[in-house]
Amino acid sequence: MQGALYANDLFSIGKIDHRISSSLAENMGRGIYKGIYDPGNDLSDSDGFRKDVISAVKELNVPMIRYPGGNFVSSYHWEDGIGPKNQRPQKVDLAWQSIESNQFGVDEFMAWLKKVSSTAMMAVNLGTRGIEDACNLLEYCNMDTNTYWANKRRENGHEVPYHIKTWCLGNEMDAPWQIGHKTSHEYGELVNETAKAMRSLDPTIETVVCGSSNEDTPTFGIWETNVLNECYDNVDYISMHQYYDLPAKGTMHHVAKSLRMDQFINSVVALCDAVKATKKSSKTINISFDEWNVWYHSNEHDEHVKSWQQAPHRLEDVYNFEDALLVGSSLITLLKHVDRVKIACFAQLVNVIAPILTSENGLIEQTIFMPIRDVSKYGYGETLRTSVQSPSYQVPEFGDVQYLDSVIVKNSADTYTVFAVNRHETETMNLAININDDDRFQETSHLSYSCSDPKFSNTADQSVTEETVHDDGQITLKPFSWNVITFKA
Repeated sequence: MQGALYANDLFSIGKIDHRISSSLAENMGRGIYKGIYDPGNDLSDSDGFRKDVISAVKELNVPMIRYPGGNFVSSYHWEDGIGPKNQRPQKVDLAWQSIESNQFGVDEFMAWLKKVSSTAMMAVNLGTRGIEDACNLLEYCNMDTNTYWANKRRENGHEVPYHIKTWCLGNEMDAPWQIGHKTSHEYGELVNETAKAMRSLDPTIETVVCGSSNEDTPTFGIWETNVLNECYDNVDYISMHQYYDLPAKGTMHHVAKSLRMDQFINSVVALCDAVKATKKSSKTINISFDEWNVWYHSNEHDEHVKSWQQAPHRLEDVYNFEDALLVGSSLITLLKHVDRVKIACFAQLVNVIAPILTSENGLIEQTIFMPIRDVSKYGYGETLRTSVQSPSYQVPEFGDVQYLDSVIVKNSADTYTVFAVNRHETETMNLAININDDDRFQETSHLSYSCSDPKFSNTADQSVTEETVHDDGQITLKPFSWNVITFKA
C-alpha cells in the first residue's frame, strides 16, 4: 500500500503553541488523592506527592494543567483547601457525590506544578458562586498587595504571588448536569462582568469562556452565539469538550472518530467568526479545547460506585491500542488547527480517564501515553499545510476515510517531523514525503508504535513499546501504527 505527503514551507497553518499538550487534574476519583497526592505511601516524597507520578508527568512534558475541574469546580469553595491541614473542613462534593477532604488545595497544586515543571490553568466557580469569589481567588494567587487575601497567602507561607495567567470562567455551564447550570444569556452576562472585574484586579490575565459541553447538545451553536454576544470583548478563548464513546461500530470506525473533532473545530471557529463579523470587531476569539479523550471503558463499573466515599475508583478507563491510535489522530487534528486552537487539555492526567494509572506499588503508562508524549516532545515550531494521499475505506458516518492520517511540522529552518497513523490493520504502507518539491532528506529518525491486537492493554507485566525503525531508503509504516519521523532537508 502506498501513501504520500506533500508540503511546502510557504504554506504554514500557524505556529504551534506548546499549550496544546496541556492536561486536566480534577478533584475526583483517584485523580488527586492516591494519584498525585498520596502521603504515607513509600513512593511519595516528604510533601506527600508520588515521585513515580512526578517522573511520568515530566516525561509527558505537560506545559499547563487545568485545575480543580471539571464539574467539581461548580460547587467548590477554594478557601476550604488552604491554611493548616488540621483546620480544613471535610465537605461533600455534589458533582461526583463523594467526600472531599480538602487536604489538597491551591497551594499544594502550585507546589506540585513546580515539581513537574508545569504551569496552572485555574478554574473559578461560576455555578454556586460568582464575581466576588473569583476575584478573591485571583487576589490570593496573583496580587502583591497589602490586602486580606494576598496576606492570607503570605500567612500560609507563600510570600511570592503565583502569577497565574490563564483562567477558566466556570465549567460546562450549558449542561443540565452542572451544579448551577445557567441559560446562555445568564451565563454570558455573568462571564462578562466576572471577566471585567478580574481584569480590573489583574490586567495581565487571559480568560476562557465555556462553550458547549459537547457538539451533540440541543443548544450547540445557539449557546456559543448568545454567550459571545454578551462577553466577546472581555474573553480570549472559548472552550471545547469532546469525549469519544465505545467502538460499537467496530475498530475501523473507532480509529476514524478524530474526524468528529475536525468537524467540531470548524463549526466553533465559524460560530466565533460570525459573532466577530456581527460586532464588526477586529478581535479574534481562539479555542481552548480543554477536555478531550476516549471515555467508555469504566462506564459499567461506575454505575455501581457507592456515593459519599473518599477518592473512590471512578472513571478508571483501561485503554487499549485502538484507543491509542484514535488519540494519536486527535493530536494530529489539533496540530492541523493551530491557527485557532491555542490550548488543548487531554482529560485527565492520573487515574481518571488518564494516560497514567497508579496502584499502591507503582504505575502503568497506558497505551495512550506514547502519542501524547511524542507530540509534546516533537510537535514544536509550525504546522505546514499537508496534503495526504493514500487508499481509503468507507465509514457510513464519515464517508471515505484515508488509511493514512498525517501532518508535517517544521521544527526549525531545516528540521521537520512527520506524525503519521496507518489505520490499516494488516497492511504495511510505503510512505513518500515531498517537501519544497526537491528537498532531499538526511539524518532520518523513525519511531514506530504498533500492535496487531486492537484490544491489547498495557499491564504491569507486558506493554506495547515504541521502537526505532531503520528505513533502508524507503519509509514504511507498520500496520495499525503510530509513527514519528524526523529528518533534515
